[in-house]
Amino acid sequence: QVQLVESGGGLVQPGGSLRLSCAGSGSIVSRAFMEWYRQAPGKQREWVAQIASDGSAFYEDSVKGRFTISRDNVRNTVYLQMNNLKPNDTAVYYCHGRLYPNDYWGQGTQVTVSS
Repeated sequence: QVQLVESGGGLVQPGGSLRLSCAGSGSIVSRAFMEWYRQAPGKQREWVAQIASDGSAFYEDSVKGRFTISRDNVRNTVYLQMNNLKPNDTAVYYCHGRLYPNDYWGQGTQVTVSS
């Protein structure tokens, strides 16, 4: 059974950085279209970033220039480097993999940006 497991969340001050990791079972990360989503309290889950198998990446406007998505196919892991974090980045961050006809979600990791 395919699993995605996020890690790397925590409490950070505004302007700080965190790197989230999403480790996949099997070879899911190297084959799937991978994304990061987030869900803030009281809000709907929203898309943050995506990376295709060819390495092309796209970002939600509010995180452009601050967040970087990458993948390591040998380690079967996708990352989200988050710099210059802001209080409104506070959310549970979820890893999502799409490999037709299935899609997979991790359990989420909490990111809190506060002074």
